[in-house]
Amino acid sequence: MDNAGSILLDAEDKMNKSMQFLHEQFTGIRTGKASPALVENVKVMYYGNPTRLKEIAGISTPEARLIVINAYDPSALGEIEKAILAANLGVTPMNDGRVIRVPIPELTQERRTEMSKLAKRMAEEARVAVRNVRRDANEHVKVLQKNSKISEDERDETLKKIQKDTDDCIVKVDNLLKGKEKEIMSV
Repeated sequence: MDNAGSILLDAEDKMNKSMQFLHEQFTGIRTGKASPALVENVKVMYYGNPTRLKEIAGISTPEARLIVINAYDPSALGEIEKAILAANLGVTPMNDGRVIRVPIPELTQERRTEMSKLAKRMAEEARVAVRNVRRDANEHVKVLQKNSKISEDERDETLKKIQKDTDDCIVKVDNLLKGKEKEIMSV
């Protein structure tokens, strides 16, 4: 990274990846209705390799409170069942030898509060990741200016842009969190 523009692009890209990761984490938080996203990223030991469930099985929601997992390889059903239990999602899979059914129980108020706290913790981790990206980008910009590759004015302008990108990203994290909390708390 030998110029301010490349540092800005790199920082923006990393911040966007933090947002995408948070969004993926939020899809795994249970909200009381069946969603394939709840289980699709669960890691299953498949022939000795940790593999995401969506890569080894078809996942569907035929009813509002039921997820059906149809493994492409029936011999993997036991491992899928173990992985769902180990993921601590608050659901109990039922294996009938052909498919796994995961009934989604109604969330209690206590469980909703737990899920809300979990979402807040994930959002805070995303904010910290974004701030770390800002810190690293700021350090790179200051080194460029110190090595006389950019002017002081260019440094100051780039630092302002990095801060604006950070602020925008934090607002997006907060908005994602508000939406998820509303989804969790709605009965």
